[in-house]
Amino acid sequence: MTSRSAAQSKSNKSKSNKTKSSKTKSQPSRLTPPRAKKIPLALARHGVKWSDDFAWIKAANWQEVLRDPAYLPKPIRSLLEAENAYMEAVMAPTRTLQKRLVREMRGRMEEDESEVPAPDGPFAYYQRYRIGGQHPLICRRPRAGGRSKILLDGDALAKGKPFFYLNTAAHSPDHSLLAWSADEKGSEFCNLHIRDLSKGRDQPKIIPDTDGDALWCADSAGLFYVRLDANHRPNQVLLHRLKDHAADQLIFEEPDPAWFVHIAECQSGLYGTIDISDHETSESYLIDLRQPHLAPRLIAKRQAKVRYDVEHHGERLIILTNADGAEDFKIVTAPLNNPDKSQWVDLIPHRPGVMITGFLVLQDYLVRIEREEGLARIIVHHFSSAKEHAIAFDDEAYDIDFDDVLEFDTSILRFSYSSMVRPEEIYDYDLNTRARVLRKRQKIPSGHDPERYVTRRLFATAPDGETIPISLLYARSTKLDGSAPCLLQGYGAYGYAYEAAFGSSRFSLVDRGFIFAIAHIRGGTDKGWRWYTSGKLAQKQNTFKDFIACGQHLANLNFTRTGHIVALGRSAGGMLMGAVANLAPELFCGIVAGVPFVDVLNTMLDDKLPLTPPEWLEWGNPIASKADFKTIRAYSPYENVKAQSYPAILATSGLTDPRVTYWEPTKWVAQVRDRMTGGGPVLLRTNMSAGHAGSAGRFDRLDELALDYAFAIAAAQSLLTAQAKPRKPSAAGSTGKKG
Repeated sequence: MTSRSAAQSKSNKSKSNKTKSSKTKSQPSRLTPPRAKKIPLALARHGVKWSDDFAWIKAANWQEVLRDPAYLPKPIRSLLEAENAYMEAVMAPTRTLQKRLVREMRGRMEEDESEVPAPDGPFAYYQRYRIGGQHPLICRRPRAGGRSKILLDGDALAKGKPFFYLNTAAHSPDHSLLAWSADEKGSEFCNLHIRDLSKGRDQPKIIPDTDGDALWCADSAGLFYVRLDANHRPNQVLLHRLKDHAADQLIFEEPDPAWFVHIAECQSGLYGTIDISDHETSESYLIDLRQPHLAPRLIAKRQAKVRYDVEHHGERLIILTNADGAEDFKIVTAPLNNPDKSQWVDLIPHRPGVMITGFLVLQDYLVRIEREEGLARIIVHHFSSAKEHAIAFDDEAYDIDFDDVLEFDTSILRFSYSSMVRPEEIYDYDLNTRARVLRKRQKIPSGHDPERYVTRRLFATAPDGETIPISLLYARSTKLDGSAPCLLQGYGAYGYAYEAAFGSSRFSLVDRGFIFAIAHIRGGTDKGWRWYTSGKLAQKQNTFKDFIACGQHLANLNFTRTGHIVALGRSAGGMLMGAVANLAPELFCGIVAGVPFVDVLNTMLDDKLPLTPPEWLEWGNPIASKADFKTIRAYSPYENVKAQSYPAILATSGLTDPRVTYWEPTKWVAQVRDRMTGGGPVLLRTNMSAGHAGSAGRFDRLDELALDYAFAIAAAQSLLTAQAKPRKPSAAGSTGKKG
């Protein structure tokens, strides 16, 4: 349920083009949508009784389906295929527009894009694409210069496969081997491979059912990896020795299904960590990568609602934590030989309202990213002198992040910077001299002039008085008289901050007169950790109210008008879409709900699903708590569909999605169609060979995005026919006739 992208930008569409596209599309004929059979399932919990008419859409063998979509029962497959056919029929008049959008978006992509090589020892490693290629090539070249070599060819590995996603490529410390992993179903069960780089061949053994990550031992003779259990939970760390034919050694196991296990390498390369966490608490163990046979060493025992992340620096550890009431986090040090919490000493004290979101530990410097009032900055701390300085940026709204730094003893910091109008730039920053060198600027082959666009930052007021940041992007020529359509995007969960970064695909809407807006709503950490906690559990409805307030604020200021807004959100942001469709349907002309988490109550009541136990800390546990049950039932989109008119809706899903299972959006669409009194149409598109992230190929993803954007344009121009009254289902079938 939780949820970055490459080059794209300017479209040269003029006002005359917008008029032309309107004239070339006629309204679709009145179509009859599929109608899922209603098979009431009686449910009861905490003294409340209700019925779920569409529970049958959840396949009893869903775990088999994750591994092989061919196991999907025929009645369910028939329904999904009928939904896909109906969606295609309704959207048929936009096919020319979709193709045009794909051409525009692809025209903004540098097809042979290449990363800036990241130095590590004698080589520099990077990822690039070939012209026309869908998947990345993993490459390296001699550090001093010379011929590059392709270590892994994603296009070749993906050939002939319906789905292929290259997850990880990690070279060994001696640079002779490459551990790489791939997901070939979309279900995020990754196979781990080890390639001999001198021979260009993989070793015979394939390690299945991993989370994809690999952590090399210092001698390059083995690696650690995380295994997923039958319910898709990462719960074991194992050590694989390359020349040892014995079974891989179990290093760590977490028995509690509410906790997830991950591994990471410290920047020094001498230690790694086993990190165990839920949504509130974390715990870490230190692995000596030079002595992998030693048992992992606990750093600080888990304590409710205390989180910490660990890095190694000489004879001490550097720890980012919220301990001792540091709501927005602080940085402490601890002795390497005794890192218990009682030994922690503040290095960067906590400052309320200034959230530390990330840190990088180098030999001489500690670099951190902190966010205040939604805007991030980079702060450099010199260890020996304790002096600090900030790296300055100019735009009103922007995004910064660390880029790949593979070495520890270096004075070069690499970071990325972009704004909503400015393509991404990669800089090398000398921490000693403070000189900044531009290493790469994202190319927009079809052209992009930032001066043609405006980015702004506004603040809406929520019903309880909180101010909600909104990041805006629009063409300088767009009239701000309420006539412009608006795409309003939001997420609002898991503490994820929605950055005001560059996205070249957006200009296909902006150049057609759209206002593009990001609502930085509660549930994220856009305004600190408090922003997150005030948008979860019992306060979850703040997320929905914030989003609605942002839409109303934009209408009040004449950026757009009520009923001329298309809302877009994915995953937990898709749950937001379902909630605001129920609460304020009149505000929107369209809703794009990507893999939407809309069946919240039923999912949180099913502790056998992959993510349910860990998610109780985000949403509540309706099994154990009557209060949580009442809270979730009050907003869960599926349970709260009303007899009212709904805006046009496009929902998307992936058949092998382990995060938001395919039946959630399918049930929701059926429920909306069954109860709505007008409006629509309500469309569902299921990718039958992919999971949560959709298609893996970079050009295939453009097809999916073009569908979303064509739907938004058609909804804003009132080109979608309102929902036709469904026919009764066919006898013994799960669907009605296809449109």
